[in-house]
Amino acid sequence: MLIYEIIFKLALAGILGGLIGLERESLSRPAGLRTYTLVCVGSALAMIVSIDIYLQYYQTVNADPGRIAAQVISGIGFLGAGTIMREGASVQGLTTAAGLWVVACIGLAVGAGLYVPAIATTILILFVLIYFIKFEARFTGRREYKGIVMVVEDKPGQVGIIGSILGDLCVLIKNIQLTQVEDNYLEIEVLLQIPAGLSVEQVIEELSNVKGLRSIERLN
Repeated sequence: MLIYEIIFKLALAGILGGLIGLERESLSRPAGLRTYTLVCVGSALAMIVSIDIYLQYYQTVNADPGRIAAQVISGIGFLGAGTIMREGASVQGLTTAAGLWVVACIGLAVGAGLYVPAIATTILILFVLIYFIKFEARFTGRREYKGIVMVVEDKPGQVGIIGSILGDLCVLIKNIQLTQVEDNYLEIEVLLQIPAGLSVEQVIEELSNVKGLRSIERLN
């Protein structure tokens, strides 16, 4: 296999995996741009190594070009399991885990030289991830994700107070990130799942009553 072909395969795998990872990153999922890119490139490399070993030794030993690549599918399950979390009666992160598995398959396809199936699958997956949420929201009215960033006084119980307010509104916290911005202030960035019939403006209005709040704004 020519070195230029290998570089092209790895670069294409990085681009395809990165496109899907970028969509996940935009929603602050546990696995984002870097994770998806690494999985896709690593899978492509595994397939390249499998094919190269087969081409080198198929005349002397009974080599199976799919043996190393097959372990990628099994191994990716452990990585995907790390993105799955249980929240009460519901399980979160299954879409991200499934995305990692599909990205690994895309990487294997690129490594095997199946460029058209790999690109077509990437386009289809992006369509599913981006537009099926809108379809689901339209027909079920159950999913609307909004991001909010707050700067509050850093004192015990602040996160709990915010969580209680959101809980009273039946708003689910899908992701939260805390950053110390000053000695006495904390930046809280949250991704919320807002139920039907409730607007993000109403949520912000309720959160504005938190004591020690310096600023609050909508991210999307």
